[in-house]
Amino acid sequence: MKTNKQKECPCGSNRTYAECCLPLHEGAPAPDAAAVMRARYSAYALQVITYLENSTHPDKRDEFDSDASRQWSAAAEWLGLDIVQTQTVEPGVELVEFIAHYASEGNKQLHHEIARFEKQDAHWYFYEGELVAPEPYRRAEPRIGRNDPCPCGSGRKFKKCCQNNPAQERS
Repeated sequence: MKTNKQKECPCGSNRTYAECCLPLHEGAPAPDAAAVMRARYSAYALQVITYLENSTHPDKRDEFDSDASRQWSAAAEWLGLDIVQTQTVEPGVELVEFIAHYASEGNKQLHHEIARFEKQDAHWYFYEGELVAPEPYRRAEPRIGRNDPCPCGSGRKFKKCCQNNPAQERS
């Protein structure tokens, strides 16, 4: 039986946990912000809450809620991480756009965020994040009002024709 260290890392790197996120969880500095993001995802998946707190920027640690993080970590089933893109804003500041896949009470969910990371004293830290809202649904065709002519070509108003009985035969 494989130990957690020998199992594939939850972050999706296709490496073992021992080769990937474990060294960061134990205090090793990350090479870049994306590595911190992967390690933070793994920390949620494996409930390593101390890493979440330690990898939060020192100026933001008073905003970190370890109890809420522990509850979310334990309640969710962590299904995967997608790093959408990374961007260097300036030296020592990087943005990581990611999508965390998880299930809560059996329902699959997405957490899509653009996270800002800052480097301080050779360590990358999570500074803040902004949720990315899903794109709104847009109709391909215009909406038909109830008093508009019926699109079936009957010459009647939509409300008297197809609105209530779309399968009705047209004469």
